[in-house]
Amino acid sequence: MDSTSTEEKRFSELEEACKKWGLKMTPQRIAIYKAFISSEDHPSAVQILERIKDHFPTISLDTINRTLQTFVEMGLGKTVEGSGEPRRFDPNTSQHHHFRCLQCKKIIDFSFPPYDNLDLPPSLEGQIIVVHTKRVVLEGLCQDCKESKEQSLILEGDST
Repeated sequence: MDSTSTEEKRFSELEEACKKWGLKMTPQRIAIYKAFISSEDHPSAVQILERIKDHFPTISLDTINRTLQTFVEMGLGKTVEGSGEPRRFDPNTSQHHHFRCLQCKKIIDFSFPPYDNLDLPPSLEGQIIVVHTKRVVLEGLCQDCKESKEQSLILEGDST
């Protein structure tokens, strides 16, 4: 499937979801959605604002944040688990997990079927629980940051 038909399919999903939810296809909503689905960096609302502000200079950060959250509620995206950072959003709705770099904040998607099939821990057995989603977030240093850190340690060692 080429990128044009993929984009058309995603916009068709947006149209259907907006009809179902009783929402209008406003130019602002379309611009936010286009910036969202074309991103590969798990953007925050601030990043989406930066990408569309030239076309919509009066749009508020709150509008973008609420719109992205609505997309998540509509099933058009997901939120990425946060740890004190601004909420990040993911247009990839397929089953996958995330690696978050603690230094540069990059988020990398990965698939690993054993994580998809995690069992409930014994401490939760017997309780009334329905699991809807299984997501694993790994945190550490990405390759670039690891190499950068190693390089700076080498340079520090040379200065003594």
